[in-house]
Amino acid sequence: MSRQPPEQQLPPVQRLRVRYAKRGRLRFTSHRDFSRAFERAVFRARVPMAYSSGFNPHPRISYAGAAPTGSASEAEYLEIALAEVVDPVAVHELLEEALPDGLDVIEVVDAATLPPGSLADLLTASRWTIDTVAEPAAARAAVAAFLAEESVVVERMTKKGLREFDCRAAVVSLEVADTTDSTDTARLDLVLQHGVPSVRPDDVLTGLTRLTGLEIGPAPLLTRLQQGPFDAADGTVGDPFRR
Repeated sequence: MSRQPPEQQLPPVQRLRVRYAKRGRLRFTSHRDFSRAFERAVFRARVPMAYSSGFNPHPRISYAGAAPTGSASEAEYLEIALAEVVDPVAVHELLEEALPDGLDVIEVVDAATLPPGSLADLLTASRWTIDTVAEPAAARAAVAAFLAEESVVVERMTKKGLREFDCRAAVVSLEVADTTDSTDTARLDLVLQHGVPSVRPDDVLTGLTRLTGLEIGPAPLLTRLQQGPFDAADGTVGDPFRR
């Protein structure tokens, strides 16, 4: 008895790109857990999703540049493909209501109005803040020593085992940020270029502490503030939703 071929789905008629934040305790949500929560949210919100073809159709959702588990972020991105043309503002409101507090939708835009290229191609750099318990003067000295190095090699366990790589090469800028409060702890401002292997802010912290012995505390808070195209002229991170 021959098996019937799977039903072929119609191509999407619209693509929306979503910027969302991971805040508070929800920063500990893994990427897998978030993807499940988001799929439930689009189902509850009755967003007219386009589905893949095959024997197990799934909603067409593309994720790009997810922050490491435990990191807060104001600049996470994904793209959804739709079977009907909808108002991005309405989808924003529906998703905001369907997602739990701490997974917060910031902006939803029609991909047709954005610069050409895939979402992943536009996310080539990130800007982070890192809150440590280090004394500011000691942190400035450690940052200067780190930036003076041509290469700082670190190790990280990956799916393919323990991997060794240079964390210094991806660092565009690193400095102790000026703060308006009177605390005697250091907040680091870090701009990273994305590449292969992907260097994370915790890799930079590992390299910084191993190189200089800087005491940063047991659980520095990592927060991604921006993610987007890298401007090599001035070393800044652009907005992937703006031309």
